[in-house]
Amino acid sequence: MKSLLSSRPVLWFLFLFNLAVAAVVPFAVDGVQGIATGVGMGVVSLGAGFALLTGARPSRLSARHAFRSPNPS
Repeated sequence: MKSLLSSRPVLWFLFLFNLAVAAVVPFAVDGVQGIATGVGMGVVSLGAGFALLTGARPSRLSARHAFRSPNPS
């Protein structure tokens, strides 16, 4: 799941979709709920945009490598 969420097409979708929703939802939903939803979607969009800019890639280590002791005995 982590590798899927960090793929470039998914990051672009998350960035653009959440940015559009964050811009529209305060006008579509009244009150605190609309503002909170807009802020939450904006945070997700900023996170995806930051990942796109930095070129963040998932670690290529498998689970068994991640838990391997640095000092084999």
